[in-house]
Amino acid sequence: MGARQTAQPLGTMLAAVSLPAIAARGGLPAALGACGGLCLLAAAAVAVFAADPPRAARTDVTRAASPYRAATLWRIHLASMLLVVPQFATTGFALEYLVAGRGWSPVAAGRVIAIANLAGALTRLLAGQWSDRAMSRLRPMRWLAGLVAAIMAVTALGMWWRSPLAVGALLAAIALSVSTNGLAFTAVAEIAGMSWAGRALGVQNTGQNVAAAATPPVMAQLIGLDGYAGAFGLGVLFPIAAIFAIPVRAEPPPQGAPEPVDVALAPGRSQ
Repeated sequence: MGARQTAQPLGTMLAAVSLPAIAARGGLPAALGACGGLCLLAAAAVAVFAADPPRAARTDVTRAASPYRAATLWRIHLASMLLVVPQFATTGFALEYLVAGRGWSPVAAGRVIAIANLAGALTRLLAGQWSDRAMSRLRPMRWLAGLVAAIMAVTALGMWWRSPLAVGALLAAIALSVSTNGLAFTAVAEIAGMSWAGRALGVQNTGQNVAAAATPPVMAQLIGLDGYAGAFGLGVLFPIAAIFAIPVRAEPPPQGAPEPVDVALAPGRSQ
């Protein structure tokens, strides 16, 4: 899942490095035309290459009980929505901040943001590897939420002091804020099980998309009222709330995990 989830920051990287240069030469219509061309290319690739793998016929017609009777999935959905806010606050306003607030050229700002998104793709891979080794999705997710809160706070302070530190912190926030998505998606699928995974991931995507759509206009209003420092300072509250929403204690052991061994009854010990 970590490898699959690198697609979004890599796409953002491609947009950041290419669209400002395209717009500088051909204007906004050229940039939008490039986006449309990539969408057509993606649609053609899906038509040619995407196919469901063969599956064995299901003989068990018993419908599994809904995993939504417990609060675990609801809390993961909530935490994921909260963590989308810093992700879209940073990626949505980094270019504007660097250009309007710091005087960078759009092309130079786009290149730096592209590097930050490449780092974001790597954080998703590393987070997935970490969760496999830890045999947990939610404990690494909680730690990463804490790191996101910390780097968002540093970003807001740097913007308030108008320190060069703000630029580095903002780029680090772009890279870190995307790191939790794959962990949440994997946890939802594993907890929901095969009978409910499609529906549960649908709910997961819907919640995140609602938060993603709401973040830019709300952040724009906050920036207009209280500046970048105030808006990003309020953004710190969302990953902090996510830390408490992530249901680490309710996470079941992953499939294939070894059973715990009672040391007192281990071979070579008397009862």
